[in-house]
Amino acid sequence: MLVLIRGAKVLDPASEFHGKATDILLEDGVIKTIKDGIKAKADHVIEGDDICVSPGWVDVLADYREPGYEHKETIETGLAAAAAGGFTRVLLGPNTNPVTGSKSTVQFLLQKAKGNIVSLHPLGVISANAEGKTLAEMLDMHSNGAVAFTDGWKPVQNANLMLKSMEYVRAFDGVLIQLPVEESLSAGGLMHEGPVSTKLGMAGIPTMAETLMIHRDIELLRYTGSKLHISGVSTADGLDMIRKAKAEGLNITCSVTPYHLALTDESLNSYSSLYKVSPPLRTEADRQALIAGVNDGTVDCIATHHRPQEWDAKEKEFEYAADGMNLQEIAFQVIWNAAGKEMKLDKLVAALSINPRRIFGLPAAGLSEGRKAELTIFSSDATSTLQDDNIKSASKNNPFIRKVLKGSIIGIANSGSIHLNK
Repeated sequence: MLVLIRGAKVLDPASEFHGKATDILLEDGVIKTIKDGIKAKADHVIEGDDICVSPGWVDVLADYREPGYEHKETIETGLAAAAAGGFTRVLLGPNTNPVTGSKSTVQFLLQKAKGNIVSLHPLGVISANAEGKTLAEMLDMHSNGAVAFTDGWKPVQNANLMLKSMEYVRAFDGVLIQLPVEESLSAGGLMHEGPVSTKLGMAGIPTMAETLMIHRDIELLRYTGSKLHISGVSTADGLDMIRKAKAEGLNITCSVTPYHLALTDESLNSYSSLYKVSPPLRTEADRQALIAGVNDGTVDCIATHHRPQEWDAKEKEFEYAADGMNLQEIAFQVIWNAAGKEMKLDKLVAALSINPRRIFGLPAAGLSEGRKAELTIFSSDATSTLQDDNIKSASKNNPFIRKVLKGSIIGIANSGSIHLNK
């Protein structure tokens, strides 16, 4: 199949065409020609204002809920959402039933995703059954395809266990992913602790619940010399701690979610559980700090924290509602619609495509002739709307449905195939 992309702006620092607008011809999933004025009888022609092409995007943490919670999301529906959102690779969280904690569970996930246009990369648990008590068989999982390790939505609270895990993964140059949530300080909290929580009469989660965990893990990282990725940084103070640790030379990286870049605790004025997430939505000052962190490179990656929930899990009293949003298929639009005037597009694309490959040892995906295509094709100027009847995810816990958002995903190329959104 021939696909011709006309006048595409290339966003790939490793390409000689970076920052330039040119034509790109894809043939059977391979980049055949990159030059101006390509003439070819293509099966599909992609053209329009502000068409951009970058190396394929990587989601650093998503949850597809299979096995065990298929009523929320399956691998099939999750990967369909990823393709619609412009992602060519997904790092899959381990909080399933059973957890991703052995060679067999890693192989199960890889087999389920085999043949899909989106490449799946399992994340194994740090502790056995994600219970935070004893180490899991991380080396065995690593040898069979797990790219990094995390207890996901149950961040490791035991400092000694975290220390041992950092020492353990050094043997194979592994990476640990930790959510910055200190549970003894966040227990019972429903939203960010501040004037809004006081006004609404809701129990708050203080900034300290994030910064104390980040401080502890930085100290453990300094002691062990290991590799650590903090996912879901939500506060200015937490990000500043990571910035200083980087300046010190520690091997620490971080990611932020689309909803922390787009929303604040003011959204909770509606009392809608669609805005209940962990870590919680913070203040406008925190949101602006995260945007600045993307621009200056302190924020390395975007992690959608795609966490589908069925209707019953969200439509109940706020206190008992489940956490999370399923944002993967509109992650770029959510970010760009809210922060596009302040955020540098090339920095956002680097966080979506270039940096996660370096951090997690994933294959490079450049734009050069003769190379197998792994691309994301999108527009930063067009608008798009996620309607109830075209959601790819099996769940709809998403406050952006039916909203017109700036930005549009045109399609992806990967694994010898091309997927174009309708």
